[in-house]
Amino acid sequence: MILVSSAALLWGLPLTARAQDRPVTPVSDSVQGLQVSAIQGKLVVTNSAPNPPLVPAKVPEVSPTLDKGMPEYIQLLVESISKTHDVDPALVAAVMKVESNYNRWARSSKGALGLMQLIPATGQRFGVQDFFDPAQNIEGGVRYLKFLSDKFGAHNLDLLIAAYNAGENAVERVGRVPQIRETIDYVRKVRSIYKPERSATLVSATASAQTAAAPAPPPPPKPLNVIYSSVNERGVTHFSNMGH
Repeated sequence: MILVSSAALLWGLPLTARAQDRPVTPVSDSVQGLQVSAIQGKLVVTNSAPNPPLVPAKVPEVSPTLDKGMPEYIQLLVESISKTHDVDPALVAAVMKVESNYNRWARSSKGALGLMQLIPATGQRFGVQDFFDPAQNIEGGVRYLKFLSDKFGAHNLDLLIAAYNAGENAVERVGRVPQIRETIDYVRKVRSIYKPERSATLVSATASAQTAAAPAPPPPPKPLNVIYSSVNERGVTHFSNMGH
């Protein structure tokens, strides 16, 4: 940047008080874009264009990815906590929708509490102290789903969902969804809402279940036939699949 602050030196003319803050017509194009202006009684010549006004960047809006009815702060907790424990957030959201309709203060007639409707015994098993604290309640519910996934396997989604409603012992005892009207309806409701985030694995499973579900590796490629060439003393070229 070129700055000239003395009007007398540049033009040989004094500035009048009336013209002190009056813009001056830019110098002709032949002077490589120099611009002249009067600032506080001084002529200023610069080859730099004025800085454009700062425009604040537009903050992108957060669009719901799980359910439009879920409060944004609940959604952020579900996404973060679920992925920490390798559980599909969409499954957690579906269970929460059926359990409490995203009401952190929900309380059932059977004593289930909070967003994930944890009964006190189950919540305490998974470290919940304040059942109406969204982060603690979601953490406890997600850890319980993780436990059920490891117990029954990710491929047994109906058993996993049924166990969340009726308890793992009731499901393990009969080896299928218990014939309890509430539990049957519960599984149906969750399945109607749940849209898996990942098609290959719904939630985490035990190592044995994951190994059983993994596709067999492809057979190794067949080795290519190698052809060797050689030239004898008479200049005749011979080809063979046998090395020298």
